Amino acid sequence: MLAQIVLFDGFDPLDVIGPFEVLCAGSDAVGGDLDVRLVALGKPGAVTSGTRGLRLKATHTLDPEAPGVVIVPGASGPIAGDPDEIDTIPVMIARLGGTALPALISRAFAAPETLVATVCGGSLVLAMAGLLEGRTAVTHPLGNPVLEATGVRVIEARVVDDGNLVSGGGVTSGLDLALYLLERLYGPRISHAVEQLFSYDRRGTVWHERGPVPLVA
Repeated sequence: MLAQIVLFDGFDPLDVIGPFEVLCAGSDAVGGDLDVRLVALGKPGAVTSGTRGLRLKATHTLDPEAPGVVIVPGASGPIAGDPDEIDTIPVMIARLGGTALPALISRAFAAPETLVATVCGGSLVLAMAGLLEGRTAVTHPLGNPVLEATGVRVIEARVVDDGNLVSGGGVTSGLDLALYLLERLYGPRISHAVEQLFSYDRRGTVWHERGPVPLVA
């Protein structure tokens, strides 16, 4: 089974490294069954993040139909500014719509054994590319209004499970999302073992659309 974390120019490093470490520890806990990879949209190689020029190496090209999970991070950089002079987060997210990403993630959504997961602005990346209309998801609190404007039903939870789409809120939610993915793929004993290893208690509630609807006073 593969866990593929997508790298693109301007990616947020913590959106990538948090899930990467958690999933690698989970892989160790299941005897290496989970192959965790940093992947590129095109040819493998070094990819520059949006934080101080930090670079990570994509060792493989994204395989969207592979059984497992594809994780899309958000971008990092300035939130506002002259788009003709600097790459702001909105500019980077919009630019991704013109790459191979939308078509590849569409294929991942269509694959029966593949989950698509997002961290922080990753759900905005997919929503702005027209892939999440009518779905339920969350992103960073600053981006939730924009996410909603694209036709997404926004749930302000730490992690939102919408079937073959699992999304996390702010940047550090990548830890909680990855632990939940381990639980979903391998069960709670594996995710609990990784929590103990990292001395980290999961935060927030994982939202699912099941159970009774709460009564509103």
